[in-house]
Amino acid sequence: MRTVKITLEYDGTGFNGWQIQAKPNRTVQGEIESALRHIFKKGVRCIGSGRTDSGVHALGQVAHFKVATRMNPEEIQKAMNSNLPGDISVLNVAFAKESFHAQFSAKRKTYGYVILNRPTASALERNRCWHIPQKLNLALMRREAQVLVGRKDFRAFMASDPAGRSTEKDTIRRVTRLTFRRKGNHVILEIEANGFLYKMVRNITGTLVDIGLNRLPRGAMKDLLRRKNRVFAGKTAPPQGLFLIRAEY
Repeated sequence: MRTVKITLEYDGTGFNGWQIQAKPNRTVQGEIESALRHIFKKGVRCIGSGRTDSGVHALGQVAHFKVATRMNPEEIQKAMNSNLPGDISVLNVAFAKESFHAQFSAKRKTYGYVILNRPTASALERNRCWHIPQKLNLALMRREAQVLVGRKDFRAFMASDPAGRSTEKDTIRRVTRLTFRRKGNHVILEIEANGFLYKMVRNITGTLVDIGLNRLPRGAMKDLLRRKNRVFAGKTAPPQGLFLIRAEY
């Protein structure tokens, strides 16, 4: 029995998230397990580093599965890509230690969020960014964002989840990096942490945009951390601008 670690990218537009659901919705995990069933002629459970939501993309999602096989990693990669749809691509396959777990072994993950900040929307990028036509105060957003760096209680940025993922009692996470950069008409946020609460990145992004549009006052982030209440934070940013960049072990 081998533990197989895979790194993959996917366009989340056509998926109802990563996780297989009771309803016959199309999911990333479902497509991968369907491909594995075809390759290995039996059911194989695939576990991801994180359960991205409907419409969210991945540049470097990591997952693992266990299977008895004589195939080498290159053969497994080729077979998977031959059986996966075009909006999923396996970038790398490697054999890992038996104890490796894509979710629980992860030390930190990095997410990116892309905002298109120009007067007109994009026909070509509509599924990969959040269009904000008004000018953003990026300097203020950067200053407010730095309040979140460090070991903090992020309860104010945790959404309620019908599936029960928001029932976590421990809402403390360590954010090691939170940066903004402008590239042409795009504003790109990157956030690295040892873990994320449900919709935490999208709620942080939405709050920072409200700050950048002067809908929330200076010092809002510090106040939100103190109050620990989601109702005082900004809107939830839409899913299509969010990318899981990488998971590190």
